[in-house]
Amino acid sequence: MPQIEQLSRRTPKVSVDDLLEGFHPSPRFGDVSFDSYRPDPSQPSQSIAVKALRDFAVEVDHREPKGLKKLFAAKRQPSKAGIYLDGGFGVGKTHLLASLWHAVEGPKAFGTFVEYTNLVGALSFRKTVDALSSYRLVCIDEFELDDPGDTVLMSRLMRELADAGVKLAATSNTLPGSLGEGRFAAVDFQREIQVLSDQFNVIRIDGEDYRHRGLPAAPDPLTDLELKRRVYSDFKGQVVAADEFSDLVSHLEGVHPSRYRQFIDGIDAVAWHNVATITEQSVALRFVVLADRLYDKDVPIIASGRPFDELFTPEMMSGGYMKKYYRAVSRLTALAREGLTGEES
Repeated sequence: MPQIEQLSRRTPKVSVDDLLEGFHPSPRFGDVSFDSYRPDPSQPSQSIAVKALRDFAVEVDHREPKGLKKLFAAKRQPSKAGIYLDGGFGVGKTHLLASLWHAVEGPKAFGTFVEYTNLVGALSFRKTVDALSSYRLVCIDEFELDDPGDTVLMSRLMRELADAGVKLAATSNTLPGSLGEGRFAAVDFQREIQVLSDQFNVIRIDGEDYRHRGLPAAPDPLTDLELKRRVYSDFKGQVVAADEFSDLVSHLEGVHPSRYRQFIDGIDAVAWHNVATITEQSVALRFVVLADRLYDKDVPIIASGRPFDELFTPEMMSGGYMKKYYRAVSRLTALAREGLTGEES
């Protein structure tokens, strides 16, 4: 028998130390390395990116000394403050970023763009700077440009960390359909972060989304009866969070996104009854964060109701936050496939 819980009844309490301790690669990327990355032979930019990151890891471990020691240190060619990986979904950017994190000595931090903005919201900007300024490396996955306020906030954070001698690494989340349009993500990144642009090496990674290379389309939603049967037949001895979708969506409003890692702690699988299209932007954006955390922890999903490609409205999928929604649909689809077929996403 599975152990049934409800996310809609969870209200995690998280300390500052707990928040900071969560800034490491998720279990999905807990053991990755440069050696475990498999470049596509038809995409030479992938091999180029691996070499660039290996070299950057050496720079991080031999960063310039500060203070009086720097005056007497041997002169070296000044290195860039950071490295930025630009590319579409599923080309292995997060794998490479996590490999960089694993390759260097600490203290170091790894999190998504949204997790860092949520950290600032939970701690304050100054306390976040103080907490991260002693780190050797700060990795920011899926740098987002769709919210000007958050972009300015992260620009300022990265500038202050770079001034403190922290090495930075970031990835983009370019839309697959925009890969041929002048490499827009890197251009936007450099425009929005003008102060930092000349301090970053921009590395382009081309390729198709590995999550859907040769894989079947996303499975159809289950009926509610099939969903209940699968919960008890497929997840024996596991902890399954089974929720009415509308209850879960409503409950998320009262849980700060910075706590979503702890929110799903101990959950082996989720079962959502009667998935419906989300029509409110603020609700949809919170759900995107939950989708990211579920994907981070490789939590399989089974669901009834609407298919995940109908989770967000057409207006959302073509609007200012479309990058977030496309990523969420891609990830939820992968987890739904795993939930029904046992394939790893």
